[in-house]
Amino acid sequence: MPNGTPLDSEEKIMSGLDKAKNKAEELGGKAKEHAGEATGDDSLRAEGEADQVKGNLKQAGEKVKDAFKD
Repeated sequence: MPNGTPLDSEEKIMSGLDKAKNKAEELGGKAKEHAGEATGDDSLRAEGEADQVKGNLKQAGEKVKDAFKD
């Protein structure tokens, strides 16, 4: 489809929302990790680390998709 179509605009919005969700997951993971460290809860700390990794991987995937769109 040509650039500037409503579908193109919708894809950009969805991509932006996905990126925001991924960043929120990463930041939530950091908060969990810090809370786990502060309370001595190793499972919460590990869960936070895992959330950060998932968020980072999803962000990397979005960057790859963006590279192929151009």
